Amino acid sequence: MKRSTIGFSEEQAQLLDIAASFCREKSPVEKVRKLLEDERGYDPAVWKEMAELGWLGIAVPEEFGGIGLSLAEVVPVAEQMGRHLMAGPFVPTTLAAQAILAGGTEAQKKALLPEICAGAPASLALMEEHGDWDLTHVEAEARREGDVLKLSGKKTFVLDLPSAEYLILSLNLGGKPVLAVLGKEEIGKLKARRETVIDETRRSYQVVLDGVSVPASALLDEGKAVQALRHIELAASLLLSAEMCGGAASTIDYTLDYLTTRKQFGKLIGSYQSLKHTVVDAHIAYEQARSHLYSAASNFNQQGEGEAATRMAKSVASEAFSFASDRAIQFHGGFGFTYECDAQLYRRRALWCEYQHGDAVYHRRLLADALLG
Repeated sequence: MKRSTIGFSEEQAQLLDIAASFCREKSPVEKVRKLLEDERGYDPAVWKEMAELGWLGIAVPEEFGGIGLSLAEVVPVAEQMGRHLMAGPFVPTTLAAQAILAGGTEAQKKALLPEICAGAPASLALMEEHGDWDLTHVEAEARREGDVLKLSGKKTFVLDLPSAEYLILSLNLGGKPVLAVLGKEEIGKLKARRETVIDETRRSYQVVLDGVSVPASALLDEGKAVQALRHIELAASLLLSAEMCGGAASTIDYTLDYLTTRKQFGKLIGSYQSLKHTVVDAHIAYEQARSHLYSAASNFNQQGEGEAATRMAKSVASEAFSFASDRAIQFHGGFGFTYECDAQLYRRRALWCEYQHGDAVYHRRLLADALLG
């Protein structure tokens, strides 16, 4: 289906074209299904190509090995990855770099960011079993003993942990949230168990910190931790919104292809009015979500306005992708409920993205609080 035109910056337009071609070639649905059976869950050769394209450093300043753009230019890449259900640690690596930029010391930025931009995968351990989407609610503890931190507690939804060369970890130190960065050696000390999650393209792990010790030098700037956590939450919401917009577009195309080829009682099922209206509703919701997405991308760094735009984008993108993927399953009839139908891949991705970093209701509530107090 022909999409409406959104005004892009020159950089966004270029990245959108490159990412669309790259993701279409590297992540056809047959490969997506094949990678479901792969323990790593993504193709390391494709990851290397992404690093060579400079995508891991899009929003990292040039002085730290990046391209020197912003998260607004990461959005079209994440959108196309979502459109093609591309797996891999791109989003967690991007967010880890943002955590270091927002909360690290100058020495940490100079030491870590060039490696991440060059292709070192990274992840984040910020979620906990209490299920609170407020990242400053941290119960996993760190106890300082001289130059060592003694850790305890659990983390959940840690993505692509076996591949990670760096891990951003949130901890409660003396009643306050702090961030630490672990290297490959410290990551190897963690007790990890792979979690069963709704989106089978993801590799998610629970991490047990009990009995683990790390150097106190692993701490990022303690005075910037709360600010950094809030930045990560909004950055994650923005990139999840991009993935969901891409997924919604692909879901609608998949559904349209079925409705315009499948016949019932001698007629194309797409000719039935009730199905036409529902597809139009899905398309309108998608276009609204994409408009909110690129508004949020453009205003992300604007104080107040950026947060409001991002929360609106996450809310409407969650609903648009959820509706489109649910209808895709319904329109495929009995086949839609089988594992062989690709609609279930999109529905699983929609559910995963919606409940990461807050669902639509959560973001609307925070938006209401910001607007009305």
